[in-house]
Formats: sequence, structure tokens, C-alpha cells
Amino acid sequence: MGHWLVIDLEATTDEGGWAMEEMEIIEIGASLVGADGHERDHFQRIIKPQRRPCLTDFCRELTHITQAEIDSAAALPQVWTQFERWLGQHAPRLAGWSSWGDYDRRQLEQEWRQHQLHSLLADVPHLNLKQAFAKARQLPRPVGLHSALQLAGMQFQGQQHRALEDARNTARLLPLVLPVKG
Repeated sequence: MGHWLVIDLEATTDEGGWAMEEMEIIEIGASLVGADGHERDHFQRIIKPQRRPCLTDFCRELTHITQAEIDSAAALPQVWTQFERWLGQHAPRLAGWSSWGDYDRRQLEQEWRQHQLHSLLADVPHLNLKQAFAKARQLPRPVGLHSALQLAGMQFQGQQHRALEDARNTARLLPLVLPVKG
């Protein structure tokens, strides 16, 4: 069985939220895991937004990403080149990629178009783990990541709203959804 890539993004926002078209990725976290949910490798970078390079107070408080970190970060095209180089070494064993919900996939696709970027992920199946978890647990509707972890008898580990830690927590739920082949 191949590896799965679990991605989580943090993006610019303000209290009450912004339309996805207004948001820009400010952090990517990716955890490469086996079907057993154990991490094999990871990738994490802060990304400097181009349209609104100053984070709102709400966004800084939510993510704990500082303005200084944003100011010293590279823009998405440079970070994406680094990500694709990292991903390329794992591509032969990549069974698919996943995120909690559909937001991360849609945000990535939007930014790939805006920046005219190509991604190996475009050719790999995406699993909406939020929907898959709800279906596997026969829930009346999908639940948030914290609730899903609690239903699985787990607690969130680390700092919420940080991309790599959110991705790692999401990855812990993969073995409960993917068929395990022994």
C-alpha cells in the first residue's frame, strides 16, 4: 500500500471570514504517512501573501503566525517549487492526498491557477477525509476535526491552526477510513 499525503493550509482571513477568492495561503503543512497513519516525512513553510501582506490581528491571534515570520517568508511560487521538489521524491509511492474537508483542495487549485503553477497533486486522487470519516462512522453529518478526534478516542496534539500540526492530527484519522491491507 502506498503513502498518503495529508495537507493543511492556513490562509489570510479576518473575523467573520473572507470569501475564498480573497484568501491567500500563508502556511502549508504536509504529513506523508503510511496507511497505518505513522508519519514518514513532512513539509512545512510559511508563505508571504501578495495581495494583503499584512496579517489582520484576528489572523495572527488565530494562527500564532507573526508578522515578522510573514515578512521574511517567500511567496507561493518559490515555496511551491520547494514543495514539488520534496513531493517528487515521494511521488512513486503516493496513493493519494487528503485534507479535512474540501477547502484546502479548492484553495490550492485556486492558487495554482492564479500563479500558473503545476502540481503533481493534480494527477493524484484527493480524499475529503471529513466526508469519509462521517461516512465510515455513519454520522448524520460531517463533524469538525476536534470532534472527530474525540469520537475516535483521541485528543488534538499541538497548537491548533498551525498547518503541520493540523495535518498531523488529521493524518491520525486516516487509518480509521482507509482499508488496511495486510
